[in-house]
Amino acid sequence: MTLALTAGILVAGAVYLFLQREMLRVVLGFILLGNAANLVLMAAGGTARRGEPFGTPGSTADIADPLPQAFVLTAIVIAFSITIFLLVLAVTGGDDDDTADGENDADEPSVGSRAVSSESEELR
Repeated sequence: MTLALTAGILVAGAVYLFLQREMLRVVLGFILLGNAANLVLMAAGGTARRGEPFGTPGSTADIADPLPQAFVLTAIVIAFSITIFLLVLAVTGGDDDDTADGENDADEPSVGSRAVSSESEELR
């Protein structure tokens, strides 16, 4: 029950951070979502009914299932690589998102049209 509540809280925090506008908060939300997925994978392995990962050779019924642990290890590596990729996108991306206002001034030409008009004036 504790794992389910913890995973639910992490997913709620991740959704909240995904709804933010800044890229760094989206990356932090992705990290929280990855950790919640890891907790769900570990809970699927039956942590309450299993024992230690290493048991005695005679009693194999109490040994923990290694498959969820391998899935979590793989998920950690994949989440880490995607996090690094998102952080690189956040650093290299600019703050030139002009769609936040929803207003476009008809009097001012856009940046691309200014560059084209200045080049055409130089050619004349």
